[in-house]
Formats: sequence, C-alpha cells, structure tokens
Amino acid sequence: MWAIVPAKNFACAKSRLAAVLSPEERAALFAAMLADVIAALAAAKGLGGILIVSNEPEVRRLAARCGVRMTADRAAAGQSAAVAEGARILAADGVAGILAVPGDVPLATAGEIEAVLASHGGAPAVTIVPSHDGLGSNAVACSPPGLIPFRFGVASFAPHLAEARAARVEPRILRLAGLGLDIDTPDDLRELLARGAGGATGAFLAASGIAAAAS
Repeated sequence: MWAIVPAKNFACAKSRLAAVLSPEERAALFAAMLADVIAALAAAKGLGGILIVSNEPEVRRLAARCGVRMTADRAAAGQSAAVAEGARILAADGVAGILAVPGDVPLATAGEIEAVLASHGGAPAVTIVPSHDGLGSNAVACSPPGLIPFRFGVASFAPHLAEARAARVEPRILRLAGLGLDIDTPDDLRELLARGAGGATGAFLAASGIAAAAS
C-alpha cells in the first residue's frame, strides 16, 4: 500500500484561518504541517511508498529532500481529484492499495498510520479515519486503489461510507486522535495549540509567536 498526500499551492492554503493568520503565516503553517505528515508516513512500517500530488514548487523541493515521489496535480480541481489522480497512477504501477492522507494533520503519528494498515484487511476493503467532529474523512485506505470514488470535503465521512457500501464493502472505521485533527478553522488551531504540536509545526508556532499569543 502507498500513501497519497494531496497538497494545494501554499498561497491558497488554509483560507479559513484568514481571521487569525496572515497569508504568509497560513502558507508557512501549511508547509510545516505537510513536513510533519510526510515525516510520520516515512516513519510508518508497512507502507510501500509515498506519492505527493501537487503543483507547488516548495512541495517539489520538500519531496526531493525527503526522497518521496511527486506528481503534478493536473486537474487542479481539489482534494478528491488530486487523490484520484494519484490512485490512477499507482494502480497503473500495480500498487495494491492506497492510503489518502491530507497534509494538515500534524499530530498524526507513524503508529496511527500503522494502525490503519493493520486494520485494513484484504481487498476489496475501505478504511476511514473520521475527523474529530465526525463529519470529515481524515484518512481513507482503499484496496484496490480505484474501488470507490473519493468524496473529500467539509462533510465527506457520510459520502465515503455510502460509496463503500455501494461497492458492497462494509468500511472499517478507525477513530484516531492525531489523524483526527485537521487544522482548518481557528477552533482547530486552538485545539492544536492546546495539545502541543511538535516537529516542524511546533517549531513554526513557537518561532512565529503564534503559540505565545494564544497562551
């Protein structure tokens, strides 16, 4: 199984944080979170590889530094289209399954990734990690890669359940604290600060003064 990480251009990232962060802060926060997600995936045992789908030049440099594969987001039509593009490429390469993970879950751990892989089971199979509010899908594992259409968005959990069942697969649901927290809104950012981020995200929040301002 390979991981697919869609990453939009930094200038467009985290627009719902505009009330509390400047454009430069939002871009830097997303870059830091993405670096932490890639680090967690790279440390997880059992993944065959990582594919980033993005048109952002800085992401290309990150991929090169981390030694992970990257492809262009040709459709540039959002997260679902980016994951579908990655799944198409990996299916053509003979990859048996994919794990779609967003770039804004900085508390995700290698252990949580391994838990998803362990619970996934044999194909056909779908495993979903819901967002902390129960509305979104913060990770979707799918075997084979094109088993279901992807329905990422603000309230994607129910559509992903429906797509799995339409494919006659009962999805496995795994609730995980780190993967479950995606950072989209000021409330999410406050929750992240309350839990205490490490890695690149924690370093950015400290160096930028955002963490101190929230305390």
